Amino acid sequence: MNVEPNRSFDLRAYLSIRRARIDATLESYLALEEPRALYEAMRYSLLAGGKRLRPILCLAACELAGARAEIALPTACAIEMIHTMSLIHDDLPAMDDGDYRRGRLTNHKMHGEALAILAGDSLLAHSFELIARRTVGVPAQRTLAVIAELGRAAGPRGLAGGQVEDLAHEGKYGVGVDVLEDIHTRKTGALLEAAVLSGAILGGADALTTARLRRYAQRLGLAFQIVDDILDLTSTCEAVGKNVGKDASARKATYPSVLGLAESRRHVEMLIEHAMSDLACFGDRATPLVALAASLAQSL
Repeated sequence: MNVEPNRSFDLRAYLSIRRARIDATLESYLALEEPRALYEAMRYSLLAGGKRLRPILCLAACELAGARAEIALPTACAIEMIHTMSLIHDDLPAMDDGDYRRGRLTNHKMHGEALAILAGDSLLAHSFELIARRTVGVPAQRTLAVIAELGRAAGPRGLAGGQVEDLAHEGKYGVGVDVLEDIHTRKTGALLEAAVLSGAILGGADALTTARLRRYAQRLGLAFQIVDDILDLTSTCEAVGKNVGKDASARKATYPSVLGLAESRRHVEMLIEHAMSDLACFGDRATPLVALAASLAQSL
């Protein structure tokens, strides 16, 4: 089914309002405490801006399920903390060795490797405490399900395992699309999928709704990483806020390196079309999620 986004929906305004709310809440959730140096390192990366895509997806999924976005706000902010942890660690010299992230020096370049590692560890730990302590108006079983979902997404079956596979295949020739898809699905897709599912769980979504949202999120997550691969080849550091061209120089396995740019773009378009079709049955309730998917294809 070919689904067109609602052209009367102002996605830019929607994202601006949601980002402002998420940023303000993150600021309130992570005030400066002792040890000050650690909190400064945590705040340096967490409050550096960014698209806030994952928390916005969490809130939108909660609303699609029929609940108020407010109940998912602690979880949405926790997801951004986990995502920020992954960026801090991903930029370390032992990983991708990045110099810039979100338009500024990476955490370890600013605060040193030791504090960067501890800041990432602390954000991960704090995220689960945040969900447990701040979530209100939700049955405890749903909160536990969200914690389990995020634990899976952050661990060996998710982004940590995906990072291991990514590093293991760096510099190797002949990496197949199936291996590449597995790396991307875990390294990037798992947390994005967990963001959507967490919102759905907190909102009380039924099994059919959850299954449709899972498929949507899986396709969106893979498309998001392919777009990132493409932009690493075609964009600039100023435009994306981080080093570009590093994938090619490190001979990383990416969709453009395996399929070429044109086929990679076609693959993104196909994934986005299917992702939007997954939500067609929800009508206007799915408008923000459909618009977010459409905007990803338009970013190429």
